[in-house]
Amino acid sequence: MSTPIRIGITGYGNLGRGAEAAITQSPDLELVALVTRRDPATVTPANPETPVVHLDDVADLQVLVDVMLCCGGSKEDLPVQGPLLASMFNIVDSYDTHARIPEYFASVDAPARDNNTTAVISTGWDPGLFSINRLIGEAILPEGATYSFWGRGLSQGHSDAVRRVDGVAAGVQYTNPTSDAVARARSGERPELTTREKHTRHCFVVLTDGADADEVEQAIVTMPDYFVDYDTTVTFIDADTLAAEHDAMPHGGVVIRSASTADGHDHTMQFSLELGHNPSFTAGVVVAYARAAHRMNQGGDFGAKTPFDVAPGLLSPRSPEDLRRDLL
Repeated sequence: MSTPIRIGITGYGNLGRGAEAAITQSPDLELVALVTRRDPATVTPANPETPVVHLDDVADLQVLVDVMLCCGGSKEDLPVQGPLLASMFNIVDSYDTHARIPEYFASVDAPARDNNTTAVISTGWDPGLFSINRLIGEAILPEGATYSFWGRGLSQGHSDAVRRVDGVAAGVQYTNPTSDAVARARSGERPELTTREKHTRHCFVVLTDGADADEVEQAIVTMPDYFVDYDTTVTFIDADTLAAEHDAMPHGGVVIRSASTADGHDHTMQFSLELGHNPSFTAGVVVAYARAAHRMNQGGDFGAKTPFDVAPGLLSPRSPEDLRRDLL
């Protein structure tokens, strides 16, 4: 076997731990370092031999890491860490604030091009796999409508955004598709559905001592890019209830393309996911794109990229010959 691709992970939360586990199923990848903003002595990797480095010292890893997986949150971590790390490493992240992807792309593209690195952003399942299926549906069936529904499931990015609100000690957020909207999308009716008509959001929040519940609720439901466009419910609970009833992280959803071909025939394309644990699945996607980022960089393809720019074969550890023989 050729020399493994050396992987670093920045951020050791749910996604970072998921990436750590996913790498163990990929013999062509090797985890060589964890990077954290915490005191490294307080971080315990699954493999105790894995070095843990503070973010302030991340530049020391440039000669050791082929691809850095950026596993921080999209609201506050990645806008700072993405451009910084792209100036030093090939990176892969799961930036998921859809409305801000163009500006985030630009912020990462410049340092990546300046330093001959490859930065694959917004991988995962949405953005990511769902994005690819939206593109394919529109390309194959240009006359029609595309619908994306998420949940019912726990959103990592939105939960992280909730936890960043002043007065929140802990919390999670569930996205719920409205059954009527899903049924109408599948029926071939091709309705025009607003953001508010397609989904509701439900937050379960543990307050810090002395926090004002009304102020916290208002800060959540009016948050741009996350909650302001949805009917959002905030339920306040205690820490024990959060641990007992909201420890699992299921998610999923469906992309539906409803369209007609030029001869008048109606068609429906669907791509769906049912995920038992959102971070584990997202981490699997991020890790696969690390393989692609390394190969693209080796080929001189520098700058920021999205899943639209990555050939599917680059995600696989198998050779092009194997893929043609077994999967085509």
